[in-house]
Amino acid sequence: MISRAALVGVDFGKEDFDSGLEELDLLSRSAGAESVVTITCKRSSPDAALFIGSGKVSEVADVVLDEKLDIVIFNHALSPAQQRNLERHLKVRVIDRTSLILDIFAQRAKSHVGKVQVELAQLQHLATRLIRGWTHLERQKGGIGLRGPGETQLETDRRLLGERVKMLKSKLDKLHKQRETQRRSRDRNSVFSVSLVGYTNAGKSTLFNALTKAGAYAADQLFATLDTTSRRLYLGNAGNVVISDTVGFIKDLPHQLVDAFRATLEETIYADLLIHVVDANSAVRNDQIEQVNLVLKEIGADHIPQLLVWNKIDLADLKPGVETDEYDKINRVFLSARTGGGVDLLRDAIASFAIANAELLTQEAHVSDKNDVRFI
Repeated sequence: MISRAALVGVDFGKEDFDSGLEELDLLSRSAGAESVVTITCKRSSPDAALFIGSGKVSEVADVVLDEKLDIVIFNHALSPAQQRNLERHLKVRVIDRTSLILDIFAQRAKSHVGKVQVELAQLQHLATRLIRGWTHLERQKGGIGLRGPGETQLETDRRLLGERVKMLKSKLDKLHKQRETQRRSRDRNSVFSVSLVGYTNAGKSTLFNALTKAGAYAADQLFATLDTTSRRLYLGNAGNVVISDTVGFIKDLPHQLVDAFRATLEETIYADLLIHVVDANSAVRNDQIEQVNLVLKEIGADHIPQLLVWNKIDLADLKPGVETDEYDKINRVFLSARTGGGVDLLRDAIASFAIANAELLTQEAHVSDKNDVRFI
């Protein structure tokens, strides 16, 4: 059943306010909600108790009643107290941007590692909001079957939740070691590794399919891909390379998601080349590039060479092409993954990077052999 939702955005004077609301609408639709109405207001800072202030809350409450809404979604991070107070006033479920993204991730995770990562992120988020679910916080009373250590229900839940989080982290560590073994095997074979990165819905999976004919799930949705998919691609003189499709990034990506999804993002950290896919038709593409680079820095992948790919040129009325720097090195490719225009240019660019990398490794090995002086 589709939930009828009100979207709420507060303008704190930032330039990207309108694009942020458009993104929230896309997020809510990706989660399966119908955005019936969008409510905005201006503030210099959030209200401590209700985020938007009592007058605006009354306005939202009237809209909820008139439109028979099921949920109110805020384009901001709400504190547990603010969320609780808003639900008390509005009499419907209230979620913030972080909870919405977590919900989408929970729907989309397909692999075992993806599901473990999503559950871990959800539990870490829930740990700060446990009080919402419990109104009977008095001490457990004595009696047959009720005598115990005297924990409140909240304390019991926190303990159980902590144990579950610990177990999930242990499981992720084991999966991490398995992937490390696979990666070392790949490194021994000297296979050039490429990761597709970019803002969510930039067209990474469509490009991945165009390059590899892999048939990975691609849709006009935010976070259509959560689980890393890798395929070999033969590039003539460059030989085989491995290309990986990864989860998309987004503005203000919740920290617990970045932490939990390190296993998925490891393909990015250990890549030889990052193909940074950009939606050429987006009015805020420069901001999106900046957000992706911020997350890459956070996960320790900002040192890896990048090749910018401006995708969706068919929508932006641009022509396929290649842009080089003053050293004649390719730094940008213009293409359309949907129509296939310019995809061959990207294949050639990847091949040139792979060949240059192989030559560099050969030179380093030669220098190492010359310095390897043995005494008999």
